Amino acid sequence: MLMEPVIPRPERLRVRVRGAVQGVGFRPHVYRLARRLDLAGFVLNDGDGVLVEVEGGGVRTFLAALVDEAPPLARVDSVDSMVIATRGDAGFAIADSRGGAATTRLAADAATCAACRVELFDPASRFHHYPFVTCTQCGPRFTMAAALPYDRATTAMASFPMCDACTRDYHDPDSRRFHAESIACPACGPQLSHAIADIAEVLRGGGIVALKGIGGFQLLCDAGNADSIARLRAAKRRPARPFAIMLANAASIPLFAEASPAECRLAAGTAAPIVLMRSRGGLPAAIAPGLDRIGVMLAHAPVHHLLFAALAGPAFSAEGPVQVSLVATSGNAGGEPIAIDDGAALAGIADLVVSHDRAILHRADDSVMQVIDGAPAFLRRARGFVPEPVALAEDGPDVIAFGGHLKSTVTVTRGREAFVSQHIGDLDDAATLRFLRDTAARLSDLLGVTPQLAACDLHPDYVSTRAAEASGLPVRRVQHHAAHLAAVAAEHRLTGAVLGAALDGHGLGDDGTSWGGELMLLESASHRRLGNLKALPLPGGDRATREPWRMALAACAELGLAGSPAAQRIAARPGGPAVLALAQRRDGARTTSLGRLFDAAAGLLGVCDVQSFEGEAAMRLEALAAGPLVLEDGFRVADGILDFSPLLVALMDVDAATGARLLHGTLARGIASWLAAAALLHGQQRFVLGGGCLMNRLLGEAIAANLRQAGITPLLAHAVPPNDGGLSLGQAVIARRHGATIAGEN
Repeated sequence: MLMEPVIPRPERLRVRVRGAVQGVGFRPHVYRLARRLDLAGFVLNDGDGVLVEVEGGGVRTFLAALVDEAPPLARVDSVDSMVIATRGDAGFAIADSRGGAATTRLAADAATCAACRVELFDPASRFHHYPFVTCTQCGPRFTMAAALPYDRATTAMASFPMCDACTRDYHDPDSRRFHAESIACPACGPQLSHAIADIAEVLRGGGIVALKGIGGFQLLCDAGNADSIARLRAAKRRPARPFAIMLANAASIPLFAEASPAECRLAAGTAAPIVLMRSRGGLPAAIAPGLDRIGVMLAHAPVHHLLFAALAGPAFSAEGPVQVSLVATSGNAGGEPIAIDDGAALAGIADLVVSHDRAILHRADDSVMQVIDGAPAFLRRARGFVPEPVALAEDGPDVIAFGGHLKSTVTVTRGREAFVSQHIGDLDDAATLRFLRDTAARLSDLLGVTPQLAACDLHPDYVSTRAAEASGLPVRRVQHHAAHLAAVAAEHRLTGAVLGAALDGHGLGDDGTSWGGELMLLESASHRRLGNLKALPLPGGDRATREPWRMALAACAELGLAGSPAAQRIAARPGGPAVLALAQRRDGARTTSLGRLFDAAAGLLGVCDVQSFEGEAAMRLEALAAGPLVLEDGFRVADGILDFSPLLVALMDVDAATGARLLHGTLARGIASWLAAAALLHGQQRFVLGGGCLMNRLLGEAIAANLRQAGITPLLAHAVPPNDGGLSLGQAVIARRHGATIAGEN
């Protein structure tokens, strides 16, 4: 006997989807899925994310496929559904967006997808050679969004009415540009101010080009032209800080770098960050003076792909190796924020300024990353990742944190999410301060958050501290190194007591002195200092942070070796005797900073006497060290104090390369031993590691390996930079706990 097929009973579901589900093709995905299953209803964007009502016999199948088949750029946090009364709708529609308070989030900018790259070079496509080709799976998002919900009317594309062809694509369910808010073509979209051929000609001739990109201007020149690089360095007043290079595609990486598969995957991802890789050589040393790694970024905007095609000529292959390489660095002058308007400020640097008429609403520098301890980690977090949040383990009041003075960021919390802003920079000028304040206001508005509390650094003279004080909110001041560790603990979603080591350059301690090598116990909103590196003199205060030779003399004085050949050699320079005398004073400034210990080592080894940028000495030492080498008796631990005096003595009598190896290996062994003893004492089996010195891959991996050998799990920063770029996250976490405590008491 034949059985009649069971036809599912029609029912209607109301489905709420939360996460990064706007601007990623999620509504078109829902529409096509509903049509495929012959379901009725609607989908729309609103302040909470995406709202769907779907009716028919296959709604359960729809619900299962909703996430499984989601667009690649979508990040679905939750899907909630409820059965409601059927309405007998005819067909399925994308309805108008609804306003209201925003609790959803926006996707980050994404590199040009493979399908758009094909169209870019297809003579039959109406997007052929169009430098703003995009679809639901690629292109700007955060940098061109004014508000949520994410619709064309609330983006920088609002001033570009769609032509008939784009309108048809926008409303065609079978098109990749179905409801693509960024859709545009040569007939109706943004335009470059100069032809690609003209830009390529300037670069071929050794010129410097300022090119308006996705998050701001980039300064470009031929990476193989030493004279062009020298001109760029002089114009930017950037004598030694490394430049990144841009390559045409992933297939070109082996021509310039010895990259691991993980590094290649990271560079080729949708975020397209700058990734540190070991240099293969062949390019001028002036790109990254004294360093063995270079930052590699792949072409990520259509204009980049067109530019490489023009420079490579007939031999160009969109997917094959391309010999052309370009220096690509932030388009700014004098330490100011990256330019986003017409590039007039760059006219004194560039031979050609290339702009376009699509506004950049949120400036965002290129992100910089490396692979450390087997996982991607940030050195600078911006384009391609912001405004993706860091998931928190706890709820709490909405807080805004203003970070520190260097590598500043802002963090805004909302529920169990922390939104760390794009890299803002060093707060040394009025323009960057305006950027800080603007970012704080825009991020809060975009998230629909009204902060209840402001957080900042303990240092009273930081510009960011004064910005927090000017916010009109209650202010919670957070010790610098406690914030570093809280940031790492937050990304690993740790609660309760947490042990950590802050290995850093500088931060104001609770006692008013300069800290930077701290063993700490974090407990909710408070912290306790359990130990520190043995302090060294800081002759000249802040000047000593820029001149490692001063720290070398400080080490000699501290060791009682002021009369040694090493001390006399260094003191022979102008001002040397006075600095040595200052270092010998018992009442002078002192620091526990690991960063300053690196500087002392660089000065003793003759690697770097004066730094032109923060961290230069440590970076040169890392580049010199072929691998860690341990001086077994190179450190002492007593009463929580970690003393590397024996190591410093040994560095006076070895060559620079050997000294760099001894420095990294002995520091790692000593720090791990120090931390292992504390872990045993406090019954902990994991340690958070934060601070700017953890940007040193060799040191970080060696410490992690030593800790694992001791049975301790090391936790490093991966979601935000370990340096001051992650400081605002830690401040926010501690401040909101403080705020929750106050609320509980009331």
